[in-house]
Amino acid sequence: MRRRNAALAVLILMAAIPATGRWGAASAPSDPDSANGKILTLKLRTRIEPFKGSGVWRELNFEEQIPVHSAAIVICDMWNNHWCSGAAARVNVLARKMAPIIDQARAGGIQIIHAPSDVVGFYSRYPQRIRMLQIPPASPPASLNLPDPPLPIDDSDGGCDTGEKFHQAWSRENPAITITGSDLISADGKEIYSLLAQRGIKYLLVMGVHANFCVLNRPFAIKQMTNWGIHCILVRDLTDSMYNPKDRPYVTHSEGTELVIEYTEKYWCPSTLSTDLAQALSH
Repeated sequence: MRRRNAALAVLILMAAIPATGRWGAASAPSDPDSANGKILTLKLRTRIEPFKGSGVWRELNFEEQIPVHSAAIVICDMWNNHWCSGAAARVNVLARKMAPIIDQARAGGIQIIHAPSDVVGFYSRYPQRIRMLQIPPASPPASLNLPDPPLPIDDSDGGCDTGEKFHQAWSRENPAITITGSDLISADGKEIYSLLAQRGIKYLLVMGVHANFCVLNRPFAIKQMTNWGIHCILVRDLTDSMYNPKDRPYVTHSEGTELVIEYTEKYWCPSTLSTDLAQALSH
């Protein structure tokens, strides 16, 4: 009887040891969202130069499997006003287009980060800002120091196509965009990197303005995060550029924006459409 009880105890103990053979391993699945089927199949677009040095680039479309728990959206500088009236009008249109996809992404489990540079102080008492400040800091890795070719447009005069001169016209994020629930607020690159590191977030979908300035160059945006090893994705129909058609290369404003998007796809990260994101979230 004593031998039978001992054998039974051994069997129970063996069943309790994880398949890795290591003591103390977590019993929860290592990828809970995969276990729950929360995987986004997202259509992406990039550009390749098959014959290096030829200057001939080709569009390449592909799909990426993205676990929901590994994804976040950062909303870049979608302010309530802008010093350039043309830019302000386009941002208001973008904000109304952006709002429902943000709501859908939030409902689907994607972390939403509001990044309204210069005006984060407006939100100092918001729980979404307070929670962000409570995240333990994480040191980013050494920069990848990726090449940074010049833009294909001339934006040296600020790129305003309606003639105004710079002044800070913004005081908060555009009110068409809701801040609620588990959202977070920060325009600090290291704060946002700390969040991504803590949560194991590998993919950062970037939307907002402006594609040739803040979307590329803010410390929380495409260039810096890509250099820190984060997989950025530009939502290309939810951005705009600061480009005046009177400047090189003398194309329309929308064509100038598309040139910046193509530049981003060549050198920094792939892009997607909000409709493709919505479709991925709905499946």
